Amino acid sequence: MIFDKKGNTVTVFQEDISLQAFLKNLTKAYPRLKNDNIVVNLFSFSALKADDILEFLQLSNVHRGARKSFVLVTDKLSYEDVPDEMCVVPSLQEARDIIEMEEIERDLDLEL
Repeated sequence: MIFDKKGNTVTVFQEDISLQAFLKNLTKAYPRLKNDNIVVNLFSFSALKADDILEFLQLSNVHRGARKSFVLVTDKLSYEDVPDEMCVVPSLQEARDIIEMEEIERDLDLEL
């Protein structure tokens, strides 16, 4: 698992591993990441289904409940297939933009 930290945002990615193993490793590493915004880069996974994304729902809910951003990045899914409570975008730049907007909303005490 590779962590790329810039400011208060950590981008997490992994190559050559199953999605289940990746999620297990991410959950294990979460205590080190919980105080930062998290971008999960899923580009290394060639085939993803909506059910695969749902595997991240619990971790996303916990993190977002702590008023931090949790963004999944993949271009393999239709956004109609993703639950509204999850944030999935097709590029790393869009993930950074979402985090920036959510940070502004939190600073202004607006609801996410």
